[in-house]
Amino acid sequence: MPLSVPLQTILLLLASNIFMTFAWYGHLKYRTAPLITVILISWGIAFFEYLLQVPANRIGHAVFSAAQLKTIQEVITLSVFAAFSVFYLKEPLTWNHVLGFTLIAAGAAVIFQRPF
Repeated sequence: MPLSVPLQTILLLLASNIFMTFAWYGHLKYRTAPLITVILISWGIAFFEYLLQVPANRIGHAVFSAAQLKTIQEVITLSVFAAFSVFYLKEPLTWNHVLGFTLIAAGAAVIFQRPF
């Protein structure tokens, strides 16, 4: 049984965000590496992010508006980033981070409401 379009979209966006989070923030563990090196490695990682992100948006646009796709992307980004910062960068997730992310997610929920 094939996956539904919303599930395909979310899974592709999740995978793409994992790549992008490593591309944008993974180098922070390697502060002594030359900047050009981490830039080139980040570009290489980001290539795989694009291989997933573009199909996710193409597939997802069949059932979601562009604003909804962007909103899904942002909520996934925050979720992936929170886990990444705790488990990979070993940075604490404090109450103000959780509250801020929660407020952003609550705002994102408004995008999925029917227009007034």
